[in-house]
Amino acid sequence: MITCGAVTAGPGILGTGSYLPSRVIDNKDISELIGVSEEAIWRKTAIRERRWAKPEEATSDLAVAAARAALEQAGVSASQLGVVIVATSTPDSPQPATASVVADELGAGHGTAAFDVNAVCSGFTFALPVAERLLAGDEHSYALVIGADVYSRILALDDRRTALLFGDGAGAVVLGPGGRRRLLSARLAGFGAARDLIRVPAGGSRLPATEETLSAGLHHFRMDGRGVSDFIDSVVVPGIREFLADNGVRPDELAHFVPHQANGRILDEISKSLGIAADRLATTVTRYGNTGAASVPITLDHLSRSGAVAEGDLLLLAAFGGGMSMGLTLISC
Repeated sequence: MITCGAVTAGPGILGTGSYLPSRVIDNKDISELIGVSEEAIWRKTAIRERRWAKPEEATSDLAVAAARAALEQAGVSASQLGVVIVATSTPDSPQPATASVVADELGAGHGTAAFDVNAVCSGFTFALPVAERLLAGDEHSYALVIGADVYSRILALDDRRTALLFGDGAGAVVLGPGGRRRLLSARLAGFGAARDLIRVPAGGSRLPATEETLSAGLHHFRMDGRGVSDFIDSVVVPGIREFLADNGVRPDELAHFVPHQANGRILDEISKSLGIAADRLATTVTRYGNTGAASVPITLDHLSRSGAVAEGDLLLLAAFGGGMSMGLTLISC
């Protein structure tokens, strides 16, 4: 577990952006695919629809669109970027890093550092403090941090536990000097003993792609839903409580709680357990489903552009995902 505080006079968030594919998959569509009623899907997830990428769209395409929106809001050009980080567990390909594709497509300067982070759904909350630290002491450079996933490509439509949850999307932030939204504290934690709760078994060096792995469906996303729920109760909720207490912040002092959009019903339970009022819970899960590493930055962008964030507000970003992993970030506006 790693906890870091704010870099003195360090960078802040200058702009946010997001992109959702145009293809809408509503509960009627999912119901027909997996044989679960629309009512049951809503009752279990609080999701009404999600977006799936078009066949010609890859993770980098979504990431580039979100990045352009964030750069425009920040008033920063791609040539000013010192680092580009893409948090994803659905890269365009095993090599090169999707961030390299994104940096090139954006027109980032020669020599711009570009790399991926894979902490599954926690990826963005891992990448954000890394980017802040990389910019420490550099008053002239900027960082682009993107969470992007295309989960529709790895879903098994015969798995009713997962196929109804996931959508595709990307969210981005630009960090740099003069940003008023500062990272006060961040905590990154891993729990490898629970790594089998969320997995894609094949396609790597342990189980390379073969006819046998493909026919067995081992390249599809799998999740132990009950195990993940227990992990949230036993690790995530207590971890958030401890993080807030260590930073001297009461739950009722948070103006906005921006969690990973895993499942709408789960988000309600987490907020109630923490004592965070419903009107301070930021959600996009009803419209977009679970978008993996993109869910926190997408929701942050929607919140930011809604005009609901005021100067002096405290925001908590909280994500959990495969690995298992947990990333928490406290932001002062």
